Amino acid sequence: MRSTVEEVKCRASYIYPEYTRKPVAGSFSGYERELKGVLQGEPDSLRRYRKYAKTPEELSLLRSIEERPFLVVRAAGSQGFDLVALRDRVILPIEVKSSGQPRIPFASSSGRSQEQYVSLRAQTRRSGLLLLYGYRLIGGGERDPWRFFRVETPIEDHNPYSRMIAAQLPPVGATNQGNQVLRWEEGKPLLEFLNWVHSVLLGT
Repeated sequence: MRSTVEEVKCRASYIYPEYTRKPVAGSFSGYERELKGVLQGEPDSLRRYRKYAKTPEELSLLRSIEERPFLVVRAAGSQGFDLVALRDRVILPIEVKSSGQPRIPFASSSGRSQEQYVSLRAQTRRSGLLLLYGYRLIGGGERDPWRFFRVETPIEDHNPYSRMIAAQLPPVGATNQGNQVLRWEEGKPLLEFLNWVHSVLLGT
């Protein structure tokens, strides 16, 4: 017969699977919703995210997002990117990743992330779009938990606005074997990136 503690753990893992599971790399709908809520100016999402705003400029940015948000569409299917954020002349296709570790190697998980990267890069390149990766660090304390990267493609593939965005974001990294890797510390913080988008690119 199981002990009381074991029974509680068993029930908890059934209701809340993450109870007994360490965070691993991948897309988590909860974090997609968090990012989607911030970008589209949902008051509750912005209020929760305010704890990561460390300067008056970042607090002002959150108010600006609530007044003039993005339209954010959640993509369906495992072969496409997760979110598309639209506002004025800006189109941001975003693939969402999250992990409790500060590094996500795409060659892990049987190489599915690497195959997806190659496929999404080809799709967005044909359409003239700049694909972004949003990496959410789980349990990162009070620092802005989101870091943003771009897929590296030839500059001539993009319009002037995408070129400006590309100049602001670091590319997805690569290993010595040529596989892609996300290193959280190397990314651009979400609030810093959005502040640039609103103040420079969109002029608001």
